Amino acid sequence: MSLRWTLASSEESGTLFADERAATRHVGRGAYAGLEFLHVNARSIINRVPEESLMPFRYTINPYRGCSHACTYCFARPTHEYLGLGIGEDFERQIVVKINAVERLRAELRASRWRGEPIAMGTNTDPYQHAEGKYHLTQGIVSTLSETRNPFSILTKSTLIQRDVALLTEAAARTEVTVNFSVGTLDRDVWKLTEPGTPPPDKRIAALRRLREAGISCGVLIAPVLPGLSDGDAQLQAVVEACAEAGAQSIRGVALHLRGSVREHYMHWLRNHRPDLEALHAERFRAGGYQPVAERDRVAEVVRSAALRCGVTGLDPYLRAEPVQITPSTQLSLL
Repeated sequence: MSLRWTLASSEESGTLFADERAATRHVGRGAYAGLEFLHVNARSIINRVPEESLMPFRYTINPYRGCSHACTYCFARPTHEYLGLGIGEDFERQIVVKINAVERLRAELRASRWRGEPIAMGTNTDPYQHAEGKYHLTQGIVSTLSETRNPFSILTKSTLIQRDVALLTEAAARTEVTVNFSVGTLDRDVWKLTEPGTPPPDKRIAALRRLREAGISCGVLIAPVLPGLSDGDAQLQAVVEACAEAGAQSIRGVALHLRGSVREHYMHWLRNHRPDLEALHAERFRAGGYQPVAERDRVAEVVRSAALRCGVTGLDPYLRAEPVQITPSTQLSLL
């Protein structure tokens, strides 16, 4: 099939598919029924975040584009617009799979210009979303970064990460590894309404516990905190307490933001599912894509105070490790 790919850029850094328009379409069957997988060959897999970005990481890897988690508020939805696809069901059901991701990573880690900087995964779409059970790209990426002792972090809502506990434990013995779980609420009604394709929040917390018992550094992002749905003090404190009890080493709260076309998508969803909250959101976002500073600070402070009461003083959720020396070896063979 042909992808429009109107902008000459990928997630963060301007890398292109080897053939910008070519993709082969594969219809999901069995456990993957309802999904379509668009196979592409990436020209590059390590993305450099622009220097002017406020993101706390400089390099990322995203093996998938689109996400079957179907979180209604997902800020990554507009990435499908670049392909000529929709930010609604297309984003949730037509998943771009960079089938050569592991091969490209091995080549890029061998390049003389690569200095072993920390790499963040899950900064766009979830690396352990449903497609990972079929393609194992994240598993291959983690294995490759482990072999080269390259530090990395992972942000996920998925319990599938438990499949790779042994691999992550081995990697953590070689280099700096941090896993962060996104848990926005414990309320199952809110979860089902806003994140229909994700595992339940209690299952994520159980996965957090398992990784911590394996000795892997783990934190939690209570994000995004949704106005009128998950932003009550008691709601936030309950999430903190559950995550702290499971062993989280850092817990941060982040208020919802709605930028670009995501705002229109979310507000349309809100009108259909929670029209009683439409006025609240209109007020909160009247000045643009972000809520007032006072509200953002309130969310962060409620979470911070509760975490301190629970004895969680906090690791940085994204690695700021020094670059490591990458030594190519014959171990860097294809899986």
